Amino acid sequence: MARARARSEGSDAYSKEFGKRIRSFRAELEGDVSQEQLAEIAGVHRTYIGHLELGKGSPTLDTIVRIARALEVDAALLVEGLQDL
Repeated sequence: MARARARSEGSDAYSKEFGKRIRSFRAELEGDVSQEQLAEIAGVHRTYIGHLELGKGSPTLDTIVRIARALEVDAALLVEGLQDL
């Protein structure tokens, strides 16, 4: 039981940090791209970007790559170091 709780708490930390990184890279794009614009470029639903930025959800590898491409960054930048949280 404690092990499952620890895993869940770790997942929350990963998701929140991942969301912060999306938001940060999105703000750095020329023209301060909106969540809706990013979603359109990445080919995901507009509410999904907001959901991820709030630290909710666990995107698939395919989605991570599509979002990274839309953000014009290497996908590794969105996930590197998360294991250390």
